[in-house]
This record gives sequence, C-alpha cells and structure tokens, in this order.
Amino acid sequence: MPVAGPHWTRSLRFRLLAATLIAVAVALVLAGLLMASLFRDHVMRQFSQGLNAQLDQITARLEFDASGQPQIDPQALSDPRWSLPYSGLYWQVDGAINEQQRGALRSRSLWDATLILPGDVLADGVVHVHEVNGPDGARLLLVERTITRDELRATPWRLIVAGDLRETVSAVARFNGVLATSLAALLGLLCAAALAQVAIGLAPLRALQRRLTLVRAGAAQRLDGSFPQEVQPLIDDFNAVLDRNAEVVARARTQAGNLAHAIKTPLAAMSQAAAGALQRPQASANLATLVEEQVGVARRHVDWHLARARAAAAQGLPGARVMLQPVVSGLLRVMERVHADRRLGLQCAPMAAELAFAGEVQDLQEILGNLLDNACKWARHEIHVSAAPIESARGARLRIVIDDDGPGIEPDRRDTVMARGARLDESVPGSGLGLAIVNELVGLYGGSVRLDIAPMGGLRVEVELPRG
Repeated sequence: MPVAGPHWTRSLRFRLLAATLIAVAVALVLAGLLMASLFRDHVMRQFSQGLNAQLDQITARLEFDASGQPQIDPQALSDPRWSLPYSGLYWQVDGAINEQQRGALRSRSLWDATLILPGDVLADGVVHVHEVNGPDGARLLLVERTITRDELRATPWRLIVAGDLRETVSAVARFNGVLATSLAALLGLLCAAALAQVAIGLAPLRALQRRLTLVRAGAAQRLDGSFPQEVQPLIDDFNAVLDRNAEVVARARTQAGNLAHAIKTPLAAMSQAAAGALQRPQASANLATLVEEQVGVARRHVDWHLARARAAAAQGLPGARVMLQPVVSGLLRVMERVHADRRLGLQCAPMAAELAFAGEVQDLQEILGNLLDNACKWARHEIHVSAAPIESARGARLRIVIDDDGPGIEPDRRDTVMARGARLDESVPGSGLGLAIVNELVGLYGGSVRLDIAPMGGLRVEVELPRG
C-alpha cells in the first residue's frame, strides 16, 4: 500500500506554484548569467580594441637609430597617461630574442617597473593578448606584436601596450549588481503574478468545494453556478451522478413500498386463516394449503421486485459485460432437463463468440430464462433461438429472437400478456409474471420487447438490449 506524502505535496496550489517559481528562477538565473557574460565580453572587447589603437600609435612612432636600437619620442604620443606614473596605461619595447633587452624602452607611467610577458613566440605583425600582473599588483590586459627593421636579418622587437583592468572589472561588477537587483525584483514581481494567477485559476475549484459542501449538507441537490469550460464537463458528469443517485433512491423507495404492499395481502390472508383455524379446529386442514399458496405468491412478488432493483442498479454500470453464447447454451441445457417429458427440439443458430450484453448476468438469465420457459410451455415440437448485433439511433444493440411452433398470440391480445399477472390459459402452470418481468427488465435497460408471428406459425419474441 503506497504511503501518502506530506499534505502540502498533494496540494494542487503548491504544485503549480512550485513548478512556476522553479521554472522562472531557472530562466532568470540563466538569463542573468548570459547577460553578464555578454556584457563582460563586450567591455573586454572594447578595452582590447582601445589598447590595439594605442599599440598602432606606438608602432607608428617607433624609429631605429644607426645602431638599430629602437627609439620613441614621448612628446609624439598624444595620451597624457603615458607620462603619469602608475596611471594604468603603459607601453614597453623588449628585445624579442635577448632577455637582456627586456624593457629597453618603456613609458614613464611604468616608473621603475617592468612588464613581464609570457614566453610565447609571435609571428611578425601578429597581435597577442594576455592578462598579466602589473605595477602595484594591478591586473593588466596586455597586447603585443613583433616587428623588425627592413634590413635583412635585423633584430626583432616586441612592442607592448597594457591597460589596468580595475576600472573595467569595477564596471562589470556594477553592472552585475544592477542586473542581479533587477532580476531579483523581476523574480519578485513574477512570483506575485504567479500567486495571483494560481489564486484566480483555482478560484472555481474553491467555488466547487463550497457547492459540494452544500450538497453534502443537504442544502442543495445539484452543483449549480457558472464554471470555466475546462471544469464544466466535470460538473455535468457529477450532476448526472447526483441525478442518477436520486433516481435510484426514489426507485428504491417505490420498490420497497410496492413490495411491502404486495406482501401485505398474503400475510393478511395467512393471518386470517390462522385466526380461523384457532376458532374452528376443523378448518386447520386447509391452513397448510393456504399458507403454501400465499408463500408462493409472496416469493414471486419478492423475486419480481428483486429483479427490478437489480436491473435498475446495473443500468448504465461502466464495464458491465456478459458474453451471450455461454448463457444461451446453459439455459437451453436447463430447459431440456426441465421439459424433458415434452421431447422438444431446442435449436440455437450459430452466433458470434464476441456478442455480449451490457448488463448483469443474472438479468440476462432472468430475461432469456422466462422467455425460453414460456416458449417450452407453449411449443408443440420446436424452439429456435438466434442473436445478431444491430446498430440503431441509440447505439450498439443486441437483438435476440426466440421462435416456437405453438399456438401463438393474437395481435389484439399481445399487449395484455405483458401486464403483470396476466395469463391467457389457466391450465398452463405459471404465475403470469414471466413476460411482465421480461418487459420490465428490458425496459430498465433501455431495450424493447416485440411479439410477432414466428415463421413456424407460433410466437416470435424479439428482444433488443444494449450490446457490450
């Protein structure tokens, strides 16, 4: 048996809110990371492009003396930060081969410091970008390129320009802070919107709960009110169930009243007979016969009402399905034994194995049993049974036909035999309830019973029932 989880995990409100908030939080976190990364890349690219422009300026101002040593006139550089110590903008010229020529030329902004470069090899004119530690422990973004004099086998030189990253990092941090604050505020607004959405979306369910409370308390008979179209089918189905239950209760009350009224007469007759037997001892001999007759009448009435109650309860029951062929074969074997002295020929036409009745097996046995028993009582020699599926305006139906070669029933008397207790011939044993029970049960299942002339000259009974 599964163990129920905590109460809050089974809440529809909790599930909707949790799913919404998790999805929104994940989306905002991913969006924040993406925007922060894009902004940092953009700022670093802009900073790197600025350093490249400075590197181009240094390259353009680079000259060589007669001995091949590089020279740069500081007065020719336009940016004043080159002359301000530790200004955050630096240039340096190193020998590309000789380590002793590191810092051969450098900007005044470096003061007494020297930029330390990674030991990579550059092709002539190619620009490399690095992040290195600079003066005063600052983190620098560095761009460099290698150049040579025009003369053959001239010594290559590395031109370096570096900029302090602190302002850039600070700008990125400020942007990230503003971005985080904005996304947090957006998350709060989206959470409030989600709460409002869930509250508004689940409001019809709270209204439904209040209506159900009224129905349970007996203050209302149905779920009335205006509901969304997604919920309305549930309301309609539930109202149909309530109507069905009310109908079953009303029918049960009627059945109980009818049964009580029907049994009252046999009980009164037995009571009077018992009182008379006490007063007149000589009349006690007829008491047993009277009691037996009245008990039989009471039993038939009980069977009648039980059959009605069972059929009413099974009508429209989901999943009710009874295979037809086994029931018919079993009833034919029973009739052969019960009416063995009449030597009747009971025949059943081949029927599809998948034919089924949408109802209870007891009701199908009650219907076919009464019809076959009635046919056996009146048939002279033969009885034929057949069944076939049909389609009608009421859906899939099942037609069962029972023919006999008896005297049949005149058209003007066919409605009479369907009445409760009606008997056309008192010499034939029976209570007169058989066809009435059949008609009542078939009607409760929404079917029909039709009497006609059989091809053999006797009575044909056609029964239509819902097909499973």
